[in-house]
Amino acid sequence: MIHGFTLRNGRLVLAELQGEILPQDLLWIDLSEPDKAECRRVEESFHQQMAPEETLEEIEATTRFRVDPSGLHIHSYFLDDAKLAFTSDESAELPRLETVSFTINQGRLFTIHEEELATFRMLRLRARQGLLRYDNAEAILLGLMETKVDQLADLIERLYEHLEEASHEVFESSEQEMQAIISSITRLEDLNGKIRLSLLDTQRAMQFLLRHGQPEPEHRNTIKDIQRDVESLTPHTGYIFEKINFLLDAATGIINVEQNRIIKAMTLASVVFLPPTLIASIYGMNFEHMPELSWPWGYPVAVGVMIISTIAPYAFFKWRGWL
Repeated sequence: MIHGFTLRNGRLVLAELQGEILPQDLLWIDLSEPDKAECRRVEESFHQQMAPEETLEEIEATTRFRVDPSGLHIHSYFLDDAKLAFTSDESAELPRLETVSFTINQGRLFTIHEEELATFRMLRLRARQGLLRYDNAEAILLGLMETKVDQLADLIERLYEHLEEASHEVFESSEQEMQAIISSITRLEDLNGKIRLSLLDTQRAMQFLLRHGQPEPEHRNTIKDIQRDVESLTPHTGYIFEKINFLLDAATGIINVEQNRIIKAMTLASVVFLPPTLIASIYGMNFEHMPELSWPWGYPVAVGVMIISTIAPYAFFKWRGWL
C-alpha cells in the first residue's frame, strides 16, 4: 500500500493518490507491504530507484548506510510490537525486528517496510489530524526515529515491570510451575535483545546522518538528542540482561535443589531397605541344608533381624542429620 504526504499550511497531511502517476508535490512516500506494481508506480512517478527487497535484511554497514546517485539510504530496525505478548505461552508469536528502508532524494523521503508498524501508524494518524509540522524529508525521518526511541523506552519500562513480577514468581512458586516461569523469562530475554539491537542500530544511523546527511543546525540538535536518549537507554538493556540471567540461574537452581531432594530421598530409601532385602533373599534360597529352616524360632528371628536392619540405618542417617 502507498501512503503519500504533502505540505499544506505548514503541516504534513495525508494526500489523495489518484491516477497511475503520483502527485509531484508529495514530500513523504511510504510503501507498506508493497507489491512490485506499487514499487514500479513510485519509480516511474519520481524516477527514483527503490531498494530491492533482498537488500533489506543485509547487515553490512555499506549496504545499510550509503550515499549514491539515487540518494541517501538508511536501513534501520523497527520492532514489530503488534505481535508483542508478555506471556509464557510458547505458541504465542514472538515480536520481530523489521527493516525499514529510508531514502532521501530530491527533497523527498521514501520509506519501504514489509510489515505494518506502530510507529508509522501513529504518524499517519497524527497527519490525518493535522498535527505534524515536519516541513522537509530529513525532519520526517528524524520524527520517525524519535517516535521509535520513545516506543523502545516504553517497552523497557514494561520489561522492568514484568521482570519484577517474574522475580516474585521465581522465589514463591513451586518446582512444577518453574517451566512456565522460565519460558516467560526467556521471552523477555528475546525481547530485550531485540530492543538493544534496535537502539544500537538507531545510534549507527544517527552517526551516519551526521557525517553524510548535511543536516540543518536544528536537525543536528535533534540528532544529538536522539543519540543521548539511545545512550541513556542502552545501559538499561544491559541491566535487564543481568537480571534475566540471575533469574534463570535462580530458577534452574531451585529446580536442581528440588530434584536433588527427590534423588536423596530415593537413595536413602534404597539404602534403608537394602539389608532386609538381603536377609529375605538369603532365606529365599532353595538349598536343602539350611540349619535355620528347622529352628522353631527361625521365622520370628529372621523378621526381627530384618526390622532391626531397617531401623539401624534410618537412626544413623537421622543422627548424622541426613534426613
